[in-house]
Amino acid sequence: MVLVKVDLMSSLSIGEVARRSGKAASAIRYYESIGLLPPAQRASGRRLFPAETVRTLHVIDIARSAGLTLEEIKSLLAGGEPLRAIAARRLAELDAQRMWLVHAADCTCVELDDCALFA
Repeated sequence: MVLVKVDLMSSLSIGEVARRSGKAASAIRYYESIGLLPPAQRASGRRLFPAETVRTLHVIDIARSAGLTLEEIKSLLAGGEPLRAIAARRLAELDAQRMWLVHAADCTCVELDDCALFA
């Protein structure tokens, strides 16, 4: 059996991470479960996170507000895809969505069934 020594002085409980990040503990547990956050160490049944978890949650919040998906954020955090590549791909997608919306804003069709935008 391998024992992992937890540095209690520099680790934060899930409640402290939640308080510092403004995130609900349930969101932190969810992010941990899907791999956005590394598994927390455990001491006496309590989750203990490194202090940098608060920064990681901040990065996740900013990326989410920019429209990145959880999978894109996971790749970004893992170093799998550079931010520049994700941003370029997302910009192309947004440009296509914008063009569709521009055409939709000019649409004079009475019925959706008659609209070429939905063909």
